[in-house]
Order: sequence, then structure tokens, then C-alpha cells
Amino acid sequence: MLNLERLRTLDALARHGSVSGAAEGLHITTSAVSQQLSKLEREVGQQLLAKNGRGVRLTDAGRLLAEHAGRILSQVELAQSDLEAQRGQVVGELRLSAFPTAARGLFPHALAALREQHPALRLRSCELEPEQGIAGVVRGDLDLAVVLDWYNKPMALPDGLVKASILDDPAEVAMPVGHRLAERAEVDLAEFADDEWITWGEGEFCHEWLMFTLRSKGVEPIVGHRAAENHTQLALVAAGLGVCIAPLLGRHPVPAGVVTVPLRQRVRRHVYVVWRADADRRPSIRAAVKALRAAGESVG
Repeated sequence: MLNLERLRTLDALARHGSVSGAAEGLHITTSAVSQQLSKLEREVGQQLLAKNGRGVRLTDAGRLLAEHAGRILSQVELAQSDLEAQRGQVVGELRLSAFPTAARGLFPHALAALREQHPALRLRSCELEPEQGIAGVVRGDLDLAVVLDWYNKPMALPDGLVKASILDDPAEVAMPVGHRLAERAEVDLAEFADDEWITWGEGEFCHEWLMFTLRSKGVEPIVGHRAAENHTQLALVAAGLGVCIAPLLGRHPVPAGVVTVPLRQRVRRHVYVVWRADADRRPSIRAAVKALRAAGESVG
């Protein structure tokens, strides 16, 4: 009989690509990962790992077993989901992530409602950028991730994930009150060709969206400052250091000295939650999606 936990360790190694990555994903030590895989090798009577520089790689037998492990674990997840659905109780542990403004704008309302309505459900949440949250759900480190894309730049989802819309989040341009466009009823992004932008970190999805959108309008963006959290960006705007995109979600309170002006071409982020299809029937998943949607309806 193959040990399920050892198969889970092998699956984590295959997904993360390293012993340290598997250990982090499983929340165990690297020595525990090595011990589990050594025991699994003895169980199957074949070498599953080979040295690869300072790390390891899967052998042919290791890759073959890892493929089976992924399918076995998916079936176990499906069985657990069906059992929870049959019992109809919202229990167990639920691990969620959200990008920073969603963690600020949705989680307090949604998680408090879940705790009140389902006291037997243990909630574990963290802030992660959309790509990291999706990867965590795919690996099985997370049950749900609140993610986003933009009206003109959708994000591709890996196979095996399900999504549900939470809200469409309108975005405006935030600028200092003394800005030349601050009293306008609406503006166009092309009018900020000479302004310094306060944006997200290099490589982050929202930063890449802003660069893509400005360049599509013939504007080569001038990036002055970077900050992950919208409220940090707004504080820099208040100090007169540039302009930024200010989505409604998580925006309030807008600091003194800052004006937000709508864009002529309405700009929206699509905020949604993703989870694995094999967990679709879990009552805890359905309860969390319902709570997140209720939180999304309260934004405004």
C-alpha cells in the first residue's frame, strides 16, 4: 500500500521543483520531506530522486509516480468534498488568500461573517498577489484565492480551477489637489504623458497592466515610485510625488490633499475567487464564496 502522505510529499516536490519549495508548501521541514521520500523509495523499491547539482530531480520512475500521485490526491480531494457535501456541514479548515486591496476591502467583512455563521470552520488567510494565489490553489496550499484581472488584460487560469465573480471594481486617477486636471469631471490616461506615476512593483500584474495600457495610448510611462499597497500610493500622491490608479476597493479613506477623477474610458478591475474543481462541492467553499460576494456587494 502506498502511503498517502508520502505521495503528497512527492506531488509537492514535483509541483514546486525543489525540496525546500515542497517543505514550504507543506509547512514541514526539509529533513521531513527527505525522510518521507526516502521511505517512499523503499516502499516502491525504486529510486525516485537523483542529484542535480545542489538540488534533486525526479527520475523516470519518480515522474511516473508523481503523475499518479497527482491523480490520486485529486480523487481523495473529490472524495472528501463529496463526504462534506453529503454531511452538509461547514466544518474543517479553509485557507484563503487575497491581493492586498481585496484583503483590506473584502476579508474583514467576509471572514467575520463566516466566523459568526459557521463557528466550527477554522479560517486561515494571507495576502498574496494574484499569480501567487492561483499557484497556491493549484498546488493545494490554498483552498481559495481572491484574484483580479483588468477589462483589457484578462488573466489566463490553469485547467482544473473554477471561478466566481465577486465584483467589478471601478478605478480612477488619483492626483494632488493642485494638479492641473484636478477639477476636471473626467480625464484620459493620455493626458498624463508628462506626469510621474506611482505604481506597483516590477512584474506585478497591475503594474504590467498599467504599462500595457499607457503604451497602447502612445504614452511611455514615467515611473517615479513603486508601492504594493494602494494606501501607500495615495500617501505618496498626497505628498505631491505623482499620480496613481485608484480602484474603489480598499481605497477609503482617501487622504487629505488627494482628488480622484474618473477616466473617460471607464476602467474596471474584475475581482473574482478561484478554487479547485475537485473541491467544488465542499460546503465550506460554497459558504466562503457566498460571504465574499456579500462583501463585494457592500463595496461602494
